[in-house]
Amino acid sequence: MRIITRKRLNEFGQEHPGCKSGLDNWYRIMAKTDYASFHDLRKTFPSADTVQNLTVFNISGNKARLIAAIHYNTKCVYIRHVLTHAEYDKENWKQDLK
Repeated sequence: MRIITRKRLNEFGQEHPGCKSGLDNWYRIMAKTDYASFHDLRKTFPSADTVQNLTVFNISGNKARLIAAIHYNTKCVYIRHVLTHAEYDKENWKQDLK
């Protein structure tokens, strides 16, 4: 999968060092795997969930949430947000839902 953009992962990892290895691991797995569907993705990330047009990943033992728009047909992953669990619970990210 092609991931757009890694910059958000790096910035969050610098601000929250406890999540850096989890974000790096997520990136490595996603970058080397071409998923055909959400069903295929769940084989690798069983805790991933969909919220309308977005996919939510638990990172570093649920310390953070990564929210992405995944286009399986073009093999592109657009990182929309990387949030702490507390930020995620405020639900401001839901403004991205269609």
